[in-house]
Amino acid sequence: MGSYYYANNNQQFSMATPETRRKPNILVTGSPGTGKSTLGQQVAEKLGFEFIEISKEVRENNLQGEFDEQYNCHVLDEDKLLDHISERMDSDDGGIVVDYHGCDLFPERWFDVVVVLRCSTEKLYDRLKSRGYTDFKIKENVECEIFGSLLEEAKESYKEEIVHELQSETPDQMEENIEKICELAAAFKNSDNHME
Repeated sequence: MGSYYYANNNQQFSMATPETRRKPNILVTGSPGTGKSTLGQQVAEKLGFEFIEISKEVRENNLQGEFDEQYNCHVLDEDKLLDHISERMDSDDGGIVVDYHGCDLFPERWFDVVVVLRCSTEKLYDRLKSRGYTDFKIKENVECEIFGSLLEEAKESYKEEIVHELQSETPDQMEENIEKICELAAAFKNSDNHME
């Protein structure tokens, strides 16, 4: 299995696969407040990878839809987002760390490592409360964490062997997680599933 192509506005783009990508693309997901942005930035910095923080990308490039009163935020326009980042994600270069609180909207071919950050509901509650989340949003996110919804979503969206569940409650765990993800990236580089 190699690269394949798709046409967009009369242009052809190569779509990378794990077999053709030179460096792994990494998705860091988990409930809001689990440390995705901090971890993703540090991993990208350590590996020399590009870091895409989806919420920032959406704000800076006007990729949102209507405003949701209940959640007190704009709704993501998924099609606009996917169009906006597809050329970078489909590159044979790879080497991108993406931070987002979900994973089922992204094509499976985009990621070689998927990390789901978890933390205790007490810690999550405190972090979300300190961010000024409404009681409704806190309840929704804590319930999501209790039921392991994002871990389940990741396992349904990607091959189970690339999905890694990591605890993210303490600075020591953050350091351990950075090292673990860097090891996974090195294992990808040394594996036979991609081109040199």
